[in-house]
Amino acid sequence: MWTKILVYVSTLFIAFAILFASVLRTASVKYEVCSTSTNQSFDSSDGNANIDYFLPFPGRVLPDSPFWPLKALRDKIWLSITTSSTRRVELKLLFADKRLGSSQLLFQKGKAENALSTLTKAEKYLEEASLDEEAVRRKGTDTTELLYRLTKSSLKHYQVMQKLLETVPYEVKPFISKLQEYPKKSFERGRNGLLEKGEIPPENPFEW
Repeated sequence: MWTKILVYVSTLFIAFAILFASVLRTASVKYEVCSTSTNQSFDSSDGNANIDYFLPFPGRVLPDSPFWPLKALRDKIWLSITTSSTRRVELKLLFADKRLGSSQLLFQKGKAENALSTLTKAEKYLEEASLDEEAVRRKGTDTTELLYRLTKSSLKHYQVMQKLLETVPYEVKPFISKLQEYPKKSFERGRNGLLEKGEIPPENPFEW
């Protein structure tokens, strides 16, 4: 009996250790920010456009904290135990928005590599939320309210990155410009979804 219990506990410990190591590895992705000699220009206009969407407080534990892997693990567990498809979309949108705010704070602290890694994760979560919403909608679920939130959030993500382009080091700007494609595509998916429902999508103040 004790042997079975020991084996069971050991298996659980190993599984948890593997999960924690995976989260730690994901949370510590590094981006090599190199200087560039190109004359590429980056448009940071419309960074002050009025977007009717407020980002949630990112929390006190940021990705530069030694406790961040635990927070990232909590988010993954939270997602894994959530069975509602629409709720999973809401959670991914929440994680996207919070990481966007965390990225802003990290850039302000001069931690460009960590900030860029966090910003990338934010946009990946936004993309997942957008694609998951589309899949849920295709199955017949009414996601109108969620579509409005996704489209407004996408515009806010794009706007925040426009503002970042005004202040971040020049060598970081190409990465941010590339990441802006995520909210653009997410907005377009959400806008099309609203139009299909006969709804009026949020106004896009940007020139795309």
